[in-house]
Amino acid sequence: MSPDVLSAAARRYPDFLASLAGPRLGEPELFPPDPSPPDELAWQSRWFSGDFGRDFTTLTGQQVRILDFGWWNHGAGPDFRDCVVEIDGTARRGSIELDPSPRDWEAHGHASNPAYNDTLLHLFLTPPGEAVFFTRTAENREVPQVLLDITACPQTPPGDAPARPGRCVQNLTSLPESRLLEIMDAAARYRLECKGRRWRRIATIHGVDQALFQGMAEALGYSRNKLPMSVLAQRLPLRFLHSRPGDAEALLFGAAGFLDGREAEHGDAATRAWLRSLWESWWKYRATFTPGAAARPIRWTLSGTRPVNHPQRRVAALWQIAAHWKSIRRQLDPAAFHAKTFTALLEGLTHPYWSTHYTLTARPSATPLALLGTQRIHDILANVVYPFLLPARPELWDDYTRLPSPGDSQQTEIAAIRLFGTPARAARHTKRLWQHQALLQIYHDFCLAAPAGCSSCPFPEQIATP
Repeated sequence: MSPDVLSAAARRYPDFLASLAGPRLGEPELFPPDPSPPDELAWQSRWFSGDFGRDFTTLTGQQVRILDFGWWNHGAGPDFRDCVVEIDGTARRGSIELDPSPRDWEAHGHASNPAYNDTLLHLFLTPPGEAVFFTRTAENREVPQVLLDITACPQTPPGDAPARPGRCVQNLTSLPESRLLEIMDAAARYRLECKGRRWRRIATIHGVDQALFQGMAEALGYSRNKLPMSVLAQRLPLRFLHSRPGDAEALLFGAAGFLDGREAEHGDAATRAWLRSLWESWWKYRATFTPGAAARPIRWTLSGTRPVNHPQRRVAALWQIAAHWKSIRRQLDPAAFHAKTFTALLEGLTHPYWSTHYTLTARPSATPLALLGTQRIHDILANVVYPFLLPARPELWDDYTRLPSPGDSQQTEIAAIRLFGTPARAARHTKRLWQHQALLQIYHDFCLAAPAGCSSCPFPEQIATP
């Protein structure tokens, strides 16, 4: 990164990174006394609490040491992510899966799920018996297996924190408030200005309007569907949509993969009528639009998504942003920008169908549904608007720091526990959105970058230096 585009405060953060020493890159009788089936969640909690220890031997005799337990994933995918595991002296970062039985790997479909391709260890609680069960990924890589000895596990109450506190907790929490604020301020500025550099780079290639449009699309995707929304905006650039205003909505829904030609099978009469209107436009483009898209369809993540945040509603919001772009773009002029006016404009966007429907199969809502809620607008401000406008209007930093906390986020919660140890301590430093961004930047640059996990991270010693 060229330092001339960073503010003096943000430059302190890469200088701080550069000052650190060490590598860096830029988380038989083997049954309990109670013979009932083991509670998988409880045993996962015991594992994460370290009740089984750190040193193990695989079923094939490999020596294993857990250098970093990573973070506890409560969503789709392996149980523990960003772990650092040393196997026969070689350390690697990846995931760990813990199941009651070795056969669960196949039974649960992990062998064909690419989300499990980085799994380093498969742990299980009951012996395989005479049968032989192999743990292989979708790439046909064999995963070492470890049978946990639950009889040796102490009978202590399991914990439920999503992450284990890092070595830096004591030093970080004992810092003078001014020093801690300086570190977090610099990290947040650095993160914000790096985002701005990205959007300005896209603007030099595709134009300012397209860069902002793509950024808003990405912000609409939440953490699970950022990439699909960004790809949709790239496949259907703003200029292309504006050249076909009557077909723009159908193009977005069709290119997203939400029009399949069976519209008469969906929902109530209003739903079928709306889908048929889209199909009447989409069929003209389906065979020729974006060659090769059929072989590379946009893949959406639907699990764990609330109905009001369904990708179909996000695509509808993107259409309304495109349709009202002239007004939105005027608000994004650096000299004219005012956060309250911009927020009110986005809050006022409506959709003839999605303002009254959660999903295609749900009954119409008795009360209007916001197409863009306040939190989603804050994300657009934080991740696109302020990063893009800050170089022209540095005083917008004060507006940015007033954005409230975005609420619970697994990634932020993990970072806060690693750095501050307990939710109570972390709460003091997560009241504003900028603080969340600072924690995420530090977590990315240190917790995830140390090759041997927390034990090799230079951050604790560095912050202890006056």
